[in-house]
Amino acid sequence: MSFKLNILGCSSAIPTINRNPTAQLLNVNERFFLIDCGESTQIQLRKYQLNFQRINHIFISHLHGDHYFGLIGLINSMHLLGRKKELHIYAHEELELIVNLQLSASNTELNYPLFFHPLSENESLVILEDDNIKVSNIILDHSIKCSGFLFEEKKSPRKIISSAIEKYNIPHDKINSLKNGADWISENGEVVTNNILTKASTSPYKYAYCSDTRFNERIVNKIKDVHLLYHETTFMHELIDRAEKTGHSTTLQAAEIAKKANVKKLVIGHFSQRYKNLNDLLVQTKKGFSNVVLSYPGLVIDFQEI
Repeated sequence: MSFKLNILGCSSAIPTINRNPTAQLLNVNERFFLIDCGESTQIQLRKYQLNFQRINHIFISHLHGDHYFGLIGLINSMHLLGRKKELHIYAHEELELIVNLQLSASNTELNYPLFFHPLSENESLVILEDDNIKVSNIILDHSIKCSGFLFEEKKSPRKIISSAIEKYNIPHDKINSLKNGADWISENGEVVTNNILTKASTSPYKYAYCSDTRFNERIVNKIKDVHLLYHETTFMHELIDRAEKTGHSTTLQAAEIAKKANVKKLVIGHFSQRYKNLNDLLVQTKKGFSNVVLSYPGLVIDFQEI
């Protein structure tokens, strides 16, 4: 079982030699979810040996270019490499028009089904749910409509204690009921409680992705107690007025959100290209929240180690 975040890009609007625009890949038990798709995302996926044909769901936070300019290239490469399985894109409705225009202009008819799922502009809703995961949007406060995303792993079945199963000679066809919390009653009426036969799985992981946004306390309840929060820190706190004007956050504002939401760990990103030494942003953020790391291309965060 795995739950890992791969950082592919962490720059803001203008890329640098060492920092690509925003893109992340979330691995949830070997299911891969792409979050934003800035320029060169497909190159970054190749660089870190991440198979982009295994991506079935792409989430685009908003329609500033540094968050989606890599999308049409990725869609086209999937097509040229013979993809057949469907691809789902979750984004504001204008993106469907943009992508369809790009495909039409190049006379490209995809080999695979492409589905668009429009995001709400003013309401947080569940946008994807199955037996393993639930994904919701988070309304952010940017200069255009913008959405974050909350990924919540579903509760796993309890784990079997093999030695106890052998001791009580429990039939194989009863294992699933034990995983779901049932006790065992033997032929002679003896009750063996579930906690003797099983143990709890790890608590379900939660990841909150908050891309471009002003300081916004309204998101705190939505992201409460998540294992990992990604929150943009485009500016040092000295540029708080610039952050407010452009719809962004500062280091200390991200730290305050993390503290109020009682998150376990904070990862910061979307750094302005004006900053050459990103450690300055890290040091300032730590003044408000201690468990914080800088994002950088190639960073992998394993939720089991948080």
